[in-house]
Amino acid sequence: MSKGLIGKKIGMTGLFTPEGQYMPVTVVQVGPCSVTQIKTIDTDGYNAIQLGFGEKKKSRVNKPMEGHLKKSGETRFAFLREIRVDNPAEYSLGQAIKPDIFEIGQRVDVTGVTKGRGFSGVIKRHGFHGGKKTHGSHSHRIPGSIGCSATPAKVIKGKKMPGQYGNQRKTVRNLEVVDIRPEENIMLIKGAIPGSGSGIVEIKKPKFAE
Repeated sequence: MSKGLIGKKIGMTGLFTPEGQYMPVTVVQVGPCSVTQIKTIDTDGYNAIQLGFGEKKKSRVNKPMEGHLKKSGETRFAFLREIRVDNPAEYSLGQAIKPDIFEIGQRVDVTGVTKGRGFSGVIKRHGFHGGKKTHGSHSHRIPGSIGCSATPAKVIKGKKMPGQYGNQRKTVRNLEVVDIRPEENIMLIKGAIPGSGSGIVEIKKPKFAE
């Protein structure tokens, strides 16, 4: 079966375990996804399936994309993602894949785009503690000295500096599946996952479990 699905982050809540411990969980709408393209080693150089998730208005889809999606049905998907598979022959165009490919207690890897925080300084971006606030100090939130001496007389690459913070693709690995509700296409995952509410995420089975 497929090793992953596309989902939408709904938000976070919490559950109490039978032992009375509080467990934070993220609620994700997972699928149903439809197979929109099948890729094989002979035609594309690798084995994968393309999944579609969410619907889009017809006026929002251009003709090339509409022709591509028509091969798998009349649904116009808002999001397309590829998932690697071992045997593409097990799938057919238009096949629906639901969250029942996962199991409660299973570990998954979740990939999403983190919240964008714009151009940020070193205190917010890297956790610098800042400078003195007294004794005439003028260095409160600046990074301080960044260069080297006469040798090599330059700023080393990778120096922690102010810049774009967030809005990056991140993967959180080995998160536990707490509950699956197939009739609602809902999955509860222990802990936090990247992205804001309504953000699109990819939920995959870990590589060691393949």
